[in-house]
Amino acid sequence: MTHEKLQPILVTPKTLFPLRMKTVVFETFAKFSADCSPPHEMSVAMAPKFSSMSGPCRLCFKAAKWLPVLFIVTAVVWSYYAYVIQLNLFSIDSIIEKSFYLFVYHILLFLFLWAYWQTIFTEIGRVPKQFRLPPSELERYEAAESDEVRRDILERFTEKNNLPVYNRTMTGDIRYCEKCVQIKPDRSHHCSVCGECVLKLDHHCPWVNNCVAFTNYKFFVLFLGYALIYCLFIAATTLQYFIKSWKNQLGGVSGSFHILFVFFVSIMFAISLVSLFGYHIFLVSKNRSTLESFRAPIFRLSHTWVQDKDGFSLGAYNNFLEVFGDNKKLWFLPVATSLGDGVTYPQRCVDEDTDDLLGSRQRWAEDEEENDLTTGFTNNHTYPLEEVVVQSNHTNPV
Repeated sequence: MTHEKLQPILVTPKTLFPLRMKTVVFETFAKFSADCSPPHEMSVAMAPKFSSMSGPCRLCFKAAKWLPVLFIVTAVVWSYYAYVIQLNLFSIDSIIEKSFYLFVYHILLFLFLWAYWQTIFTEIGRVPKQFRLPPSELERYEAAESDEVRRDILERFTEKNNLPVYNRTMTGDIRYCEKCVQIKPDRSHHCSVCGECVLKLDHHCPWVNNCVAFTNYKFFVLFLGYALIYCLFIAATTLQYFIKSWKNQLGGVSGSFHILFVFFVSIMFAISLVSLFGYHIFLVSKNRSTLESFRAPIFRLSHTWVQDKDGFSLGAYNNFLEVFGDNKKLWFLPVATSLGDGVTYPQRCVDEDTDDLLGSRQRWAEDEEENDLTTGFTNNHTYPLEEVVVQSNHTNPV
C-alpha cells in the first residue's frame, strides 16, 4: 500500500473558513460521557434515568443543582458585609485608604459577578440539526445486524451531507451519539444529565450549574481569574487588620470575627483558584479541553488513525485568539468574542486524502453562510490568525 505524502498547509485567514457562532437555550448540570460512543446494544441500558422521575422528584433534583451556586452567592454577600461594612466603614479610620479600598473592591466585584453571571446563564450550543439522522436513516441504522453495516450507514450519511467531521473513535468509526441519534461534531460530547450533546464540552461545573463549553468558556476563564484577584485583594488589604484583630487591638467582638474569618476564607478560596485558573490558562494556550487533555482526539493521517492532544493547536497566540477573539479591547470583558461556530475548527495538521484541501470544510462554511443569509443571522468573526506553517508531527499512533 502506498502512502501519500502529507504536504505542509499554510494556515492563513484566507485558508481558514469563516465560522459562525450559534447559541441556544439549555438545561444544565451534566456528567459528561466518554469520547467514544457506547456499543449500540448498551445505549438503552446506559441512558439516563431522569426521564422516569415523577414531577416532585424532578423539581427537587433541579432545585438541588442550584445549591452550589447558592453557596457561592451567599459567600459573596457575606464577604461584602464583612469587607465593606465591618472593615471599611467600622474599622478603617483613614478616608483616603477607605475610599481606595472601596473603589477597587467594587470594580473587582462587578467584573467577578458579571463573568459569573455570563458563565451560568449563557446558552449552550446544541449540535446543528444537519448532524441528526433522519427517520429513514435511523430506522436503517437501528435495524442493522452488524457494526460494519452501521459504520457504513454513518459514513454514507456524513459524505452525503458534507458534514465536517474529522475526529473518530479508537476504532476509526465516526463518533455517533446513541442517545441523541446524531453524529457528534468534532470536540463535542454528550451531557447525559442534560440529555443532549454539547459543542466543545470542556466539563460540567456544579459551581455554575452549567456545562463549561464552547459558548461560555471565555466567561468561565474570566470568572476564575476575577475570582482569584477578588480573593487576593481581600486577603492583602485585610492582612494588617487581621493582625490587629488577632492581637485584640480592634474594638468590637463581632467586627473582629468577621475580619478574621473573611481573611481565612479569601486565602482558602485563593489557594484553590490559583491551581484551577492556572490549569485552564494552560489549556487555552494548548487549545485543549479538559476532556481532550485526558483523552486525546483522534485524527486521520496518511491512512492511519492517530491520537494527538495538540491536533487543534495553532500556536499559543492563535489559540488565545480562538477563545478571546480578535478585539483586544474586549479580551478581559465577559462579552461574547470567541471565534468560530463550535462545529468546525482549524487543525494543526490536515490529511489531504480525507479533507481534500479543506474542500468539505469550505462547502460546510458556504452552506452555513447561505443559511445565515436566509435567517438574517450574521457574525463577522473569522479567524485573523497569524501565518503558521503546519507540519506533521503526530507521533503516537493508535
